[in-house]
Amino acid sequence: MEKIPRWKIWLSYLLELHVESAESDYNPYLYVSLRRGRYQLSTANAVYSYGDLYTNFSRTFARWNWEKYPIDEALILGLGLGSIPVILEQTHGQSCQITAVEIDEVVLDLAQRYVLDKLQNPQQMIVADAAIAVQQLPDESYDLLCVDIFDDDLVPEVFETVTFLENVKALLRPGGVLLFNRLAANPKDEQLSKQFFEDTFLSVFPEGYCLDVGGNYMLVSNKEAVIL
Repeated sequence: MEKIPRWKIWLSYLLELHVESAESDYNPYLYVSLRRGRYQLSTANAVYSYGDLYTNFSRTFARWNWEKYPIDEALILGLGLGSIPVILEQTHGQSCQITAVEIDEVVLDLAQRYVLDKLQNPQQMIVADAAIAVQQLPDESYDLLCVDIFDDDLVPEVFETVTFLENVKALLRPGGVLLFNRLAANPKDEQLSKQFFEDTFLSVFPEGYCLDVGGNYMLVSNKEAVIL
């Protein structure tokens, strides 16, 4: 992907600039734009990625206990345009192996062309259904596992089960942490996310914590990983 002219970057702080539209079997509407100097990926009803300004994860990592919970290997379920790798590397200077599972090849292509090729950390990209992938990585383990999976603005039901959470838990190293991104943009979203946290998440991760990051809840498998 060719370098963006500097004037476009400046203009993007005043106006959101369209870059590319795409569609896929999984996402009938994908919209890449340049906003405040960052690439943003949106669907009809949700923002999938926004560089280091993807606030649900940027605010979580801003409170991360880096000394006690360093990250050498991270698994990301639901890549978007790669905001999580950007935040880890460019904002917090983390040198770590990134493995990402993304079901949509079109999304992965956009991420590689606009964002991932600018990063230095080693990357492994897997095109697969994350619910199946977590059952097929039994010999792997991670310090950090991020679940950032949405079908537009909904979390598919398969990712809200005890079975899925137990499969994820099996991939965490001792001291490894799960971050599960949930919507909390309106009272209905808040209620559904809190119910999932209390009824399901805590049954698998009893030391969990629900972190309010403004418009989203970040469910953390171990509350000691974030500075409250």
